[in-house]
Amino acid sequence: MGDIRDKVLTSTTITPFQRRVYLALLEVPAGETITYGELARRIGCRSAQAVGQALKRNPYAPDVPCHRVIAADGSLCGYNGRRDGDELERKRQLLNSER
Repeated sequence: MGDIRDKVLTSTTITPFQRRVYLALLEVPAGETITYGELARRIGCRSAQAVGQALKRNPYAPDVPCHRVIAADGSLCGYNGRRDGDELERKRQLLNSER
């Protein structure tokens, strides 16, 4: 994980907000999930939607594991900016492979 953490820390192509989101997400262990709202709270943000937008633009997926982020109701919600189809199935497969 050190390599991806270093990439996130030194990237000049992501915003400071994205950096905070991605670094916090790297703390979520494999096989576990976190809600958009909880991830927002961990970085001191009041907007789960802002976190979702940062994850939608995640250039490091799946190394920065945005597939571990789920909706408050426990649904998968979306992946790679898509809410259905192949991308959502990919999220399901990534989560299952970690369990």
